[in-house]
Amino acid sequence: MEQGIRRPITGFHQDEDGYWVAELACGHSQHVRHNPPWELRPWVITETGRQSRLGTALACVRCLDEDELP
Repeated sequence: MEQGIRRPITGFHQDEDGYWVAELACGHSQHVRHNPPWELRPWVITETGRQSRLGTALACVRCLDEDELP
């Protein structure tokens, strides 16, 4: 189970290595990888899949662990 304060996804961008990163409403970001069998996120592979996840809450570990509340 993911731990962290749940924040809505507001957008996506790719990092310098080409991995997708979710931009969260709190201003933090989090990698979202499809790396079976460890991480199963096939929706991240396509633009349509990523767009379907906008507004979905994702656990922001930085808000919880680093006390970096917005």
